[in-house]
Amino acid sequence: MAQQMGNQPLIVLSDDSQRTSGKDAQSMNIQAGKAVAESVRTTLGPKGMDKMLVDSSGSVIVTNDGVTLLTEMEIDHPAADMIVDVAETQESEVGDGTTSAVVVAGELLKRAEELLDQDIHATTVAQGYRQAAQKATEALDDVAIDVDADDKEILQQISATAMTGKGAENARDLLSELVVDAVRTVADDDGIDTDNISVEKVVGGAIENSELVEGVLVNKSRVSDNMPYFVEDANVAVIDGALEVKETEIDAEVNVTDPDQLQQFIEQEEAQLEEMVDQLADVGADAVFVDSGIDDMAQHYLAQEGILAVRRVKNSDAQQIARSTGATPVSSVDDITEDDLGFAGSVSQKEIAGDEHVFVEDVEDAQAVTLILRGGTEHVIDEVDRAIEDAIGVVRTTIEDGKVLAGGGAPEVELSLALRDYADSVGGREQLAVEAFADALEVIPRTLAENAGLDPIDSLVELRSDHDAGKTGAGLDAYTGDTVDMEADGVYEPKRVKTQAIDSATEAAVMLLRIDDVIAAGDLAVADDDEGDDMPAGGPGGMGGGMGGMGGGMGGMM
Repeated sequence: MAQQMGNQPLIVLSDDSQRTSGKDAQSMNIQAGKAVAESVRTTLGPKGMDKMLVDSSGSVIVTNDGVTLLTEMEIDHPAADMIVDVAETQESEVGDGTTSAVVVAGELLKRAEELLDQDIHATTVAQGYRQAAQKATEALDDVAIDVDADDKEILQQISATAMTGKGAENARDLLSELVVDAVRTVADDDGIDTDNISVEKVVGGAIENSELVEGVLVNKSRVSDNMPYFVEDANVAVIDGALEVKETEIDAEVNVTDPDQLQQFIEQEEAQLEEMVDQLADVGADAVFVDSGIDDMAQHYLAQEGILAVRRVKNSDAQQIARSTGATPVSSVDDITEDDLGFAGSVSQKEIAGDEHVFVEDVEDAQAVTLILRGGTEHVIDEVDRAIEDAIGVVRTTIEDGKVLAGGGAPEVELSLALRDYADSVGGREQLAVEAFADALEVIPRTLAENAGLDPIDSLVELRSDHDAGKTGAGLDAYTGDTVDMEADGVYEPKRVKTQAIDSATEAAVMLLRIDDVIAAGDLAVADDDEGDDMPAGGPGGMGGGMGGMGGGMGGMM
């Protein structure tokens, strides 16, 4: 970029920088956002399609989970990245609704583009969008349904709704029950920490063979075959260290001139190890989980004492064992006392699909649980795992907030009607932005209809008619094509899923709309053009080769 100063141009940007200004910049960012939304739109709903992603190393991911798709597509356009952030925020806050949030954001940009073409200023559109989003959030309170945290049936229906269309339909009743039991088990007065729910994926068997262990499953086997397979009423010790001979802190060299001296060193090491094991036996430990190694001689002594020991336990597993049994991890066996031991009704080694696992079960007031997911192939289990993650998120959110909404596009249609009424009271050009926001929300029921192979116009007209008649729970049944009462069908989703999606989508759209200058420095810029405010190579598709990273990632997908 150069500015004329007298007869001498003033150079502000480096030669390899690229600048895009005004409507070109807005158009570029809007196109990028729309492209991201369009890439995941066909995955929405119970009849959404899956995508296959293949990376440069040949690894394959088959999914219709919005945030997984967007994070794996290696998008490198800065504006598109902001839309991906919407999905990631949605995932971290509520666990579900990522695709909906991105699709709404894309539609808001699309409607804004139409207003910009009518010479309505971007800040006017942004202000109208903010007003509409605030009104929409308030309107959701009017149609929200109160749910008791002890209402297991509705919690299971919410869980099943989150899993619909994600490869787990055949067993969603069983999985929903397992998810609800898992979340309720780890819930306490301080809230719900979903980190206390671990998921162990086991290839082999059917999804219906999945089960919930109230305790911890460790993907390890006992260190010696001479140790017991099963310990009942076990006192559990968690060692944050090793059961090995202690090494000196400084490098030392010892010269041995007599075989007897060598034997004395060996006996001394054995005595140290035996003393460690005696200490564990004296405090009453029946099962020991060590995060480092266990010396062969220590294994022998442990087996003699009838103690079941597991080595190289993952830190996350050790923490869960401690939380579940009440054990206190100790860094040295010398420091362990009876008070450091936890308790489990049983510690046992069992085989699942050919692999040995150690189960820590029957713990009182379990603070950690393990979901064992089964499936025919790794890809199937991975997709079920993603569905379970979403379901855990929505059940946690529902228990915490106690408010849900009907599904099937019902909230969006209700909000659309409420916003159109509200638009009449908004003065100035912001009224047009509020109406555009109302139109944008209807992209959800319209997409549900399209993905189900239905006529979106007919479906939308019928939904509007029912909501005009006061049927706030009327939504689209993607299987029959009829407009039905979603509450009666048991299709629910947490209120926070919708509020978070609307807030995040609005913020991202507003931020992109307010950008009228894009300056790409260094290697982000494309080849020099004659004029500084020209579009980057490839037109409005993007910067630095446009949606290059996205195009590459989507190549194996679309």
